[in-house]
Amino acid sequence: MRVLLIKTSSLGDVIHTLPALTDATRAIPGIQFDWVVEEGFAEIPTWHPAVAGVIPVAIRRWRKNLWQTFKSGQWRQFKQRLRDTRYDLVIDAQGLLKSAWLTRYVKAPIAGLDKDSVREPLAARFYDRTYPVARGQHAVERTRQLFAQTLGYPLPEGVGDYSLDRSRLQGVERGAEDAAPFVVFLHGTTWDTKHWPELYWRQLAERMVAQGLEVRLPWGNPAEKARAERIAEGLDKAIVLPKLNLAGIARELAGAQGCVAVDTGLGHLAAALDVPTLSLYGPTNPGLSGAYGKSQVHLAGDYPACAPCLQKKCTYRPTAEDQRQVDTEREWPMCFTRLNPERVASQLGSLLLAKEHP
Repeated sequence: MRVLLIKTSSLGDVIHTLPALTDATRAIPGIQFDWVVEEGFAEIPTWHPAVAGVIPVAIRRWRKNLWQTFKSGQWRQFKQRLRDTRYDLVIDAQGLLKSAWLTRYVKAPIAGLDKDSVREPLAARFYDRTYPVARGQHAVERTRQLFAQTLGYPLPEGVGDYSLDRSRLQGVERGAEDAAPFVVFLHGTTWDTKHWPELYWRQLAERMVAQGLEVRLPWGNPAEKARAERIAEGLDKAIVLPKLNLAGIARELAGAQGCVAVDTGLGHLAAALDVPTLSLYGPTNPGLSGAYGKSQVHLAGDYPACAPCLQKKCTYRPTAEDQRQVDTEREWPMCFTRLNPERVASQLGSLLLAKEHP
């Protein structure tokens, strides 16, 4: 059986789909998937053994210059690739109009969530088969339930398994030169409100180095690089990594003792690699989209006045009492003051100890 899967973005959403592939592979021997995914995330599906082919799509880039997209033939080539392969089924696991539109070019039954379950109800009109999946669950579990209903097998019990093939991450095994134990700080994220205060990162780095651990800091843009350099400044065991692609970051994570992350796609990558990870949440709700898997610990700011607010910009106005208790210039947003470096360091220590003595 050959299935076309459409799950284009974001990084976390792509990673959240992997356990459903594992379920399907174990239930239906010989099943294979081709995966339509944004070009920036095209490496990730190749790490799962059930994926036979990856079909990159560049919706984000194409819509910025539609004329050039059509003129260059990229859109025509993409449509032709979808039409050239015979599929038994298409699963739109994205549930958006933009993903549902892509299904028009495939001659196969199309399955997806029903109008009451899907993110954009109009998308369900494109599907031949629709299935209900209750909201209010973690994204991984919702996708597993969609696959189980669509492909007709009982939903497996227990935590989903990402089943990444580490042999496809070249260089994942480390030599003696990398023998020093280290932790990775995933400090970069998109929303301003998701950022743990830089002051806290620095203080946590000092604590980890004092305990004999090396701290490694990846980055993806100039602002993140500058922050990493400030966090590491003057600490001989804090290392700002060179700029890495997804596979390079995955190799770093795979060799780490543990990881501290904010709400970021790379935190989900750490979870997929079974790296013990402490994830920090301020404005967002980890119950719906937090890092999922083994050895994953969530710390939520749960600030009583507003968190989780689900806002990209903080609108909270500090009180006079707030300003007496914290430095609101450097310790912001306020929800993260519930997750100070002392508390995070203590939780991280327990997580690393559990890894050493399972």
